Amino acid sequence: METRVLGRTGQLSTVVAFGTAGIGRVDQEAADRATQLVLDHGVNHIDVAPSYGEAERRLNPWMPRIRRRIFLGCKTKMRSKEAAWAEMHRSLERLGTDGFDLYQLHAVCKPHELEECTAKDGALAALIQAREQGITRWLGITGHSHDAPRTHLEALRRFDFDTVMFPLNFVLWANPDYRRDVEALLAVCREKNVGVHIIKTLAKNPWGERPRTHTTWYEPFTDPAVIDRAVAFNLSQPVTTLCSTGDVIVLPHFLSAADRFRPLSREEQDGLLATAGRYHSPFVGAWA
Repeated sequence: METRVLGRTGQLSTVVAFGTAGIGRVDQEAADRATQLVLDHGVNHIDVAPSYGEAERRLNPWMPRIRRRIFLGCKTKMRSKEAAWAEMHRSLERLGTDGFDLYQLHAVCKPHELEECTAKDGALAALIQAREQGITRWLGITGHSHDAPRTHLEALRRFDFDTVMFPLNFVLWANPDYRRDVEALLAVCREKNVGVHIIKTLAKNPWGERPRTHTTWYEPFTDPAVIDRAVAFNLSQPVTTLCSTGDVIVLPHFLSAADRFRPLSREEQDGLLATAGRYHSPFVGAWA
């Protein structure tokens, strides 16, 4: 699988990072199968969070074997320094490790959330302290709504984050307002050498009142041909890595699509964008 440099971290991350929300919603046996599959594909970057069900506990048995060869990112949804510090240490205990490569403010989507995190006793102060104490090397910010790119742009004005994480797929790119915000954020990321994680690559539609057939908060694309194009579209943009969709059934298709990736031409991208009107990619409040 192709690797790309995660901004100033210098980390050569595979173009898929293991998004572990899916293994937090299954038993240990299923989680082990998914984790082994990811490793068999050469993935070297793992993204986990305490809000991903039992994901931290599911990864715990793997840590002694893989910790030195994977880039480990974790995050906190807490907004105060004290609460973020406590949650960080719970994650260390649940994972069975003594440090992270990357620790992130989680789900900072709207301006008021950024204000809370960057206040004097906000969560960012805990992240800075963790870096000073060697608990993490790098600091990042994530968001999951249509406001995230615009909010992250402001976040980079306030603090020199090493990475960002936000939603992108061809359906979202077809929205002129969202594309404008993403392009502005990507331009600053290039200028500041900030690593770019992408989520929601396969977000297709909201579930609405329909029965959910997958563990994702949204209905994912499941047609392998569409998955191939959706993954290739995102990887044809100036981003580093795509967090895999949080469903262990879709995961193999996501990994295979990344293995087969080749950049899409402008004509191929335009052709895919022309189909975006069929879908209503949900990302507000969706976590995986």
